[in-house]
Amino acid sequence: MQRVLITGAAGRIGRHLRAGLAGDGRILRLLDTRPVDDPGDGEERVRGSVLDADLVRAACEGMDAVVHLAAATGRTMEFDAAADDIVATQVVLESARDAGIQRVVYASSNHAVGFQPRGEAEAPDWLYPRPDTFYGVAKVASEALGSLYADRYGMDVVCLRIGTCRDEPADVRTLATWLSPGDAARLVEAALTAPSPGFRVVWGVSDNTRRWWSLDAARALGYRPQDDAEVFAPAILAEHGEPDPDTAEHRLVGGAFTR
Repeated sequence: MQRVLITGAAGRIGRHLRAGLAGDGRILRLLDTRPVDDPGDGEERVRGSVLDADLVRAACEGMDAVVHLAAATGRTMEFDAAADDIVATQVVLESARDAGIQRVVYASSNHAVGFQPRGEAEAPDWLYPRPDTFYGVAKVASEALGSLYADRYGMDVVCLRIGTCRDEPADVRTLATWLSPGDAARLVEAALTAPSPGFRVVWGVSDNTRRWWSLDAARALGYRPQDDAEVFAPAILAEHGEPDPDTAEHRLVGGAFTR
Protein backbone atom coordinates (compact mmCIF):
# COMPACT_ATOMS: atom_id res chain seq x y z
CA MET A 1 0.00 0.00 0.00
CA GLN A 2 1.38 3.41 -0.98
CA ARG A 3 0.55 6.41 1.19
CA VAL A 4 0.79 9.78 -0.56
CA LEU A 5 0.52 13.27 0.93
CA ILE A 6 -0.94 15.84 -1.50
CA THR A 7 -0.49 19.51 -0.58
CA GLY A 8 -2.89 21.98 -2.15
CA ALA A 9 -5.37 19.13 -2.49
CA ALA A 10 -8.43 21.41 -2.62
CA GLY A 11 -7.12 23.25 -5.70
CA ARG A 12 -8.03 22.54 -9.30
CA ILE A 13 -5.18 20.12 -10.02
CA GLY A 14 -5.55 18.52 -6.60
CA ARG A 15 -9.19 17.76 -7.29
CA HIS A 16 -8.28 16.15 -10.59
CA LEU A 17 -5.56 14.03 -9.00
CA ARG A 18 -7.71 12.70 -6.20
CA ALA A 19 -9.76 10.65 -8.62
CA GLY A 20 -6.85 9.72 -10.86
CA LEU A 21 -4.54 8.50 -8.09
CA ALA A 22 -7.14 6.72 -5.98
CA GLY A 23 -7.49 2.96 -5.78
CA ASP A 24 -5.26 -0.11 -5.54
CA GLY A 25 -5.08 0.26 -1.78
CA ARG A 26 -3.46 3.70 -1.97
CA ILE A 27 -4.05 6.16 0.88
CA LEU A 28 -4.18 9.87 -0.01
CA ARG A 29 -3.61 12.39 2.77
CA LEU A 30 -5.07 15.70 1.58
CA LEU A 31 -3.60 18.92 2.97
CA ASP A 32 -4.97 22.39 2.25
CA THR A 33 -5.91 25.62 4.00
CA ARG A 34 -9.37 25.21 2.48
CA PRO A 35 -11.73 22.36 3.28
CA VAL A 36 -11.43 19.28 1.08
CA ASP A 37 -14.90 18.34 -0.08
CA ASP A 38 -16.40 14.88 0.21
CA PRO A 39 -13.40 12.77 1.25
CA GLY A 40 -13.79 9.25 -0.06
CA ASP A 41 -12.49 5.85 0.91
CA GLY A 42 -8.74 5.90 1.31
CA GLU A 43 -8.61 9.68 1.85
CA GLU A 44 -7.51 11.55 4.96
CA ARG A 45 -7.87 15.30 5.51
CA VAL A 46 -5.39 17.70 7.10
CA ARG A 47 -6.42 21.36 7.41
CA GLY A 48 -3.63 23.92 7.50
CA SER A 49 -0.84 25.74 5.69
CA VAL A 50 2.33 24.38 4.12
CA LEU A 51 4.10 27.27 5.85
CA ASP A 52 3.37 25.60 9.20
CA ALA A 53 6.45 23.41 9.60
CA ASP A 54 5.07 21.47 12.58
CA LEU A 55 1.84 20.66 10.75
CA VAL A 56 3.66 19.58 7.57
CA ARG A 57 6.10 17.47 9.56
CA ALA A 58 3.17 15.70 11.24
CA ALA A 59 1.38 15.28 7.89
CA CYS A 60 4.47 13.57 6.44
CA GLU A 61 4.60 10.94 9.16
CA GLY A 62 3.84 7.48 7.76
CA MET A 63 3.78 8.70 4.14
CA ASP A 64 5.69 7.09 1.27
CA ALA A 65 5.64 10.07 -1.11
CA VAL A 66 4.59 13.71 -1.38
CA VAL A 67 2.92 15.51 -4.28
CA HIS A 68 3.49 19.23 -3.62
CA LEU A 69 0.89 21.33 -5.42
CA ALA A 70 0.26 24.17 -2.96
CA ALA A 71 1.14 27.63 -4.32
CA ALA A 72 -0.11 31.21 -4.34
CA THR A 73 -1.25 31.00 -7.97
CA GLY A 74 -3.66 33.93 -7.68
CA ARG A 75 -0.89 36.37 -6.70
CA THR A 76 1.57 35.97 -9.57
CA MET A 77 2.89 39.55 -9.44
CA GLU A 78 3.55 39.77 -5.69
CA PHE A 79 7.04 39.01 -4.45
CA ASP A 80 5.83 38.20 -0.92
CA ALA A 81 3.66 35.41 -2.31
CA ALA A 82 6.60 34.02 -4.29
CA ALA A 83 8.81 34.12 -1.19
CA ASP A 84 6.16 32.20 0.75
CA ASP A 85 6.01 29.58 -2.01
CA ILE A 86 9.78 29.07 -1.85
CA VAL A 87 9.71 28.73 1.93
CA ALA A 88 6.81 26.29 1.67
CA THR A 89 8.72 24.07 -0.76
CA GLN A 90 11.70 23.95 1.61
CA VAL A 91 9.36 23.10 4.49
CA VAL A 92 7.84 20.25 2.46
CA LEU A 93 11.22 18.87 1.34
CA GLU A 94 12.75 19.07 4.80
CA SER A 95 9.68 17.50 6.42
CA ALA A 96 9.74 14.71 3.85
CA ARG A 97 13.44 14.11 4.52
CA ASP A 98 12.85 14.04 8.29
CA ALA A 99 10.08 11.47 7.78
CA GLY A 100 12.26 9.26 5.59
CA ILE A 101 10.21 9.94 2.47
CA GLN A 102 12.23 9.23 -0.67
CA ARG A 103 9.93 10.58 -3.40
CA VAL A 104 8.64 14.14 -3.87
CA VAL A 105 6.75 15.25 -6.98
CA TYR A 106 6.73 19.03 -7.36
CA ALA A 107 4.22 21.01 -9.42
CA SER A 108 6.44 23.50 -11.22
CA SER A 109 5.18 25.54 -14.16
CA ASN A 110 5.87 26.68 -17.70
CA HIS A 111 6.19 30.14 -16.12
CA ALA A 112 9.61 29.12 -14.79
CA VAL A 113 10.75 29.52 -18.41
CA GLY A 114 8.09 31.95 -19.62
CA PHE A 115 10.43 34.39 -21.37
CA GLN A 116 12.00 31.65 -23.46
CA PRO A 117 11.00 31.93 -27.13
CA ARG A 118 9.03 29.02 -28.52
CA GLY A 119 11.49 28.25 -31.31
CA GLU A 120 10.90 26.02 -34.30
CA ALA A 121 11.56 22.71 -32.54
CA GLU A 122 9.96 21.33 -29.38
CA ALA A 123 11.39 22.98 -26.28
CA PRO A 124 13.58 20.52 -24.34
CA ASP A 125 12.71 19.43 -20.84
CA TRP A 126 15.79 21.08 -19.29
CA LEU A 127 15.04 24.48 -20.80
CA TYR A 128 17.07 27.13 -18.98
CA PRO A 129 15.06 29.19 -16.47
CA ARG A 130 13.69 32.55 -17.67
CA PRO A 131 10.75 33.24 -15.33
CA ASP A 132 7.99 35.58 -16.46
CA THR A 133 6.60 36.58 -13.03
CA PHE A 134 7.50 36.35 -9.36
CA TYR A 135 5.38 33.19 -9.42
CA GLY A 136 7.78 31.85 -12.06
CA VAL A 137 10.72 32.90 -9.89
CA ALA A 138 9.28 30.80 -7.06
CA LYS A 139 9.07 27.80 -9.40
CA VAL A 140 12.71 28.25 -10.47
CA ALA A 141 13.90 28.50 -6.87
CA SER A 142 11.80 25.50 -5.83
CA GLU A 143 13.22 23.41 -8.67
CA ALA A 144 16.67 24.37 -7.37
CA LEU A 145 15.69 23.23 -3.88
CA GLY A 146 14.58 19.91 -5.36
CA SER A 147 17.96 19.55 -7.04
CA LEU A 148 19.73 20.26 -3.74
CA TYR A 149 17.71 17.68 -1.81
CA ALA A 150 18.27 15.10 -4.53
CA ASP A 151 22.04 15.66 -4.62
CA ARG A 152 22.69 16.20 -0.93
CA TYR A 153 20.25 13.70 0.56
CA GLY A 154 19.68 11.20 -2.26
CA MET A 155 15.96 11.92 -2.56
CA ASP A 156 14.00 11.44 -5.79
CA VAL A 157 12.50 14.80 -6.79
CA VAL A 158 10.52 15.09 -10.02
CA CYS A 159 9.54 18.61 -11.11
CA LEU A 160 6.63 18.92 -13.54
CA ARG A 161 6.60 22.12 -15.63
CA ILE A 162 2.84 22.11 -16.02
CA GLY A 163 1.14 23.86 -18.92
CA THR A 164 -2.60 24.57 -18.74
CA CYS A 165 -4.38 21.95 -16.63
CA ARG A 166 -8.12 22.42 -17.09
CA ASP A 167 -11.10 20.35 -18.10
CA GLU A 168 -10.86 21.74 -21.64
CA PRO A 169 -8.58 24.18 -23.51
CA ALA A 170 -10.08 27.66 -23.53
CA ASP A 171 -8.24 29.47 -26.33
CA VAL A 172 -5.80 28.99 -29.20
CA ARG A 173 -2.67 28.97 -27.01
CA THR A 174 -4.01 26.21 -24.81
CA LEU A 175 -4.45 23.97 -27.82
CA ALA A 176 -0.67 23.65 -27.46
CA THR A 177 -0.22 23.84 -23.68
CA TRP A 178 -3.22 21.82 -22.41
CA LEU A 179 -2.73 19.08 -19.84
CA SER A 180 -5.95 17.14 -19.49
CA PRO A 181 -7.10 16.01 -16.03
CA GLY A 182 -6.63 12.40 -17.06
CA ASP A 183 -3.12 12.99 -18.36
CA ALA A 184 -2.28 15.00 -15.23
CA ALA A 185 -3.05 11.94 -13.16
CA ARG A 186 -1.11 9.69 -15.55
CA LEU A 187 1.91 12.01 -15.37
CA VAL A 188 1.92 12.18 -11.58
CA GLU A 189 1.43 8.42 -11.40
CA ALA A 190 4.53 7.96 -13.56
CA ALA A 191 6.48 10.42 -11.42
CA LEU A 192 5.46 8.54 -8.28
CA THR A 193 6.32 5.08 -9.55
CA ALA A 194 9.32 5.46 -11.89
CA PRO A 195 12.30 3.54 -10.46
CA SER A 196 14.96 5.82 -8.92
CA PRO A 197 14.51 8.92 -11.10
CA GLY A 198 16.81 11.11 -9.02
CA PHE A 199 16.24 14.75 -9.94
CA ARG A 200 14.16 15.32 -13.08
CA VAL A 201 12.50 18.28 -14.79
CA VAL A 202 9.79 17.30 -17.28
CA TRP A 203 7.04 19.08 -19.15
CA GLY A 204 3.47 18.59 -17.97
CA VAL A 205 1.42 18.56 -21.15
CA SER A 206 -0.85 16.25 -23.08
CA ASP A 207 0.16 14.81 -26.46
CA ASN A 208 -1.35 17.75 -28.32
CA THR A 209 -1.02 18.00 -32.09
CA ARG A 210 0.09 21.65 -31.63
CA ARG A 211 2.33 20.90 -28.65
CA TRP A 212 5.35 23.21 -28.21
CA TRP A 213 7.20 21.14 -25.64
CA SER A 214 9.06 17.84 -25.63
CA LEU A 215 7.57 14.77 -23.94
CA ASP A 216 10.79 12.74 -24.09
CA ALA A 217 11.73 13.04 -20.41
CA ALA A 218 8.16 12.45 -19.23
CA ARG A 219 7.85 9.37 -21.40
CA ALA A 220 11.15 8.11 -20.00
CA LEU A 221 9.45 8.10 -16.59
CA GLY A 222 6.64 5.94 -17.99
CA TYR A 223 4.13 8.69 -18.83
CA ARG A 224 1.73 7.62 -21.59
CA PRO A 225 -0.53 10.57 -22.48
CA GLN A 226 -3.87 9.70 -24.00
CA ASP A 227 -5.42 13.08 -24.79
CA ASP A 228 -5.00 15.68 -27.55
CA ALA A 229 -6.45 19.20 -27.46
CA GLU A 230 -6.97 19.08 -31.24
CA VAL A 231 -10.46 17.69 -30.74
CA PHE A 232 -11.39 21.16 -29.43
CA ALA A 233 -9.61 23.03 -32.23
CA PRO A 234 -12.51 23.52 -34.69
CA ALA A 235 -14.68 25.31 -32.16
CA ILE A 236 -11.83 27.37 -30.67
CA LEU A 237 -10.44 28.44 -34.07
CA ALA A 238 -13.93 29.33 -35.27
CA GLU A 239 -14.22 31.71 -32.32
CA HIS A 240 -10.67 33.11 -32.13
CA GLY A 241 -9.09 32.48 -35.55
CA GLU A 242 -5.58 31.21 -36.25
CA PRO A 243 -2.84 32.43 -33.89
CA ASP A 244 -0.64 35.42 -34.68
CA PRO A 245 2.94 34.17 -34.14
CA ASP A 246 4.18 37.73 -33.46
CA THR A 247 2.11 38.18 -30.30
CA ALA A 248 3.46 37.33 -26.83
CA GLU A 249 0.77 34.67 -26.41
CA HIS A 250 2.32 32.61 -29.21
CA ARG A 251 5.91 33.85 -29.44
CA LEU A 252 6.99 33.17 -25.85
CA VAL A 253 6.51 30.10 -23.64
CA GLY A 254 4.76 32.05 -20.88
CA GLY A 255 2.22 33.65 -23.21
CA ALA A 256 0.31 36.63 -21.82
CA PHE A 257 2.18 36.37 -18.51
CA THR A 258 5.16 37.97 -20.28
CA ARG A 259 3.27 41.20 -20.99
